[in-house]
Amino acid sequence: MHTDSVEPWQHSHLYLGAKHKRHEQQLLFVVALTTVMMVAEIVGGTMFGSMAVVADGWHMSTHAGALLIAGYAYRFARRHAGDARFTFGTGKVGELAAFASAMILALIAGLIAYEAVRRFYAPVAIDFTEATWLAVAGLAVNLSSAWLLFDREHAHDHDHEHGHRHHRTHDSSFRAAYVHVLADALTSVLAIVAMLTGHFFGWVWMDPLMALFGVGVILSWSFGLLRSSGATLLDMVPDRRLALVIRKRLEMDGDRVSDLHLWRLGPGHVGVIAAVVADRPQTPTAYKRRLAGVAGLSHVTVEVHACADR
Repeated sequence: MHTDSVEPWQHSHLYLGAKHKRHEQQLLFVVALTTVMMVAEIVGGTMFGSMAVVADGWHMSTHAGALLIAGYAYRFARRHAGDARFTFGTGKVGELAAFASAMILALIAGLIAYEAVRRFYAPVAIDFTEATWLAVAGLAVNLSSAWLLFDREHAHDHDHEHGHRHHRTHDSSFRAAYVHVLADALTSVLAIVAMLTGHFFGWVWMDPLMALFGVGVILSWSFGLLRSSGATLLDMVPDRRLALVIRKRLEMDGDRVSDLHLWRLGPGHVGVIAAVVADRPQTPTAYKRRLAGVAGLSHVTVEVHACADR
């Protein structure tokens, strides 16, 4: 070789989201904001006898815990982005954090459901006026958090290939946090409904009933996040349409793709390993050029084989 440096041919393995640092700071700020409200709802809801408000408080605690885990994951991923021990970088650390927080969330939902069912058989006195104001304050915090976590730049962000969206570039972990905050807002609304119906109609049973509705929302979010983060952790194909686009571009002039691996490396980053069989083989670089312009492909490896019949 004419040079001892192989740097031009190396991959950077930096697969963090475009706004990784900013998302980290936003998450930690929202954690501080919701922790204060969480304590107020759990303590106040217990004092005033409202299970729905307590449920909303515990839901906010899981929300704060999940965001805290996500915030730490962002920091860990950033600090270890260049660590050679991570074969494909630290872009999926956020997915691991999301999976763990979803498991915790499902566990807390089970505890809330148990307490709500118990309240059906052993109702307690509720101070509806005070509990309502707590729930309203919780809703205000949730809506403020949702506004802080709303990703305006990616709200309508779509990548296109021949007019079709083929790969999501947003940070799925951050997006999950935003959806989680909206779920928190819904449980606050349910708590407010429970307090108002109890105050005006005397329907004390609405309090545990609304808590159970809140449990349903929590479990729905939890299972959805388990599916999405689990799929990334198991290296499932992130977008079948993207796989078709890649295969179509590589299979030109009679060339055939014999093996194709496609997986998510991090927010907006996809890895590709492809094997091409050709009658007239070209260099791997030539095949990589065929994929130029396909957004999100951050780590591309192509191996080329000559057709045995030729």
